Amino acid sequence: MTALTLRPMTDAEYSAWQIALARDYAAEKVEAGQWPEEGSVERARRENAELLPEGRSTRRMLLLTAVIPTGEAVGRVWIGLDHPRGVQGVAFLYDIEVHADRRGAGMGRALLEAAEGEARAEGATALELNVFGSNETARALYDSAGYAVMAQQMRKPL
Repeated sequence: MTALTLRPMTDAEYSAWQIALARDYAAEKVEAGQWPEEGSVERARRENAELLPEGRSTRRMLLLTAVIPTGEAVGRVWIGLDHPRGVQGVAFLYDIEVHADRRGAGMGRALLEAAEGEARAEGATALELNVFGSNETARALYDSAGYAVMAQQMRKPL
């Protein structure tokens, strides 16, 4: 397995992540037909700001950078220690990303396992996440890592 560790995001990493996160999340919401394209990035930024009112210092949020032994940053993870719907003991994985040039080498699995370890160390007994249906790679990773579907939203074009 790929060796990596997690450390808190720096200010610069957090700033860059906020831009990338809003763009990526908005694009997924638009692709899923849940938001119109116009104003989607701004909407994503607002939603993220509501969840992170104190930025990197927001209490009960883990904002972490994945690094390999050489010190190179290869990904990021955002975990909320309090479930958004109040499920006791269940942390929530808001974002997990391996840098594009590092994908396909086991980093995703290593990052997911490290994230689970961080949540467990903070007292979580389970970790929940949402994944867009079109993200087949992520869905396969979560399936193989033992995640179970708790709810499923489906659509058929008419």
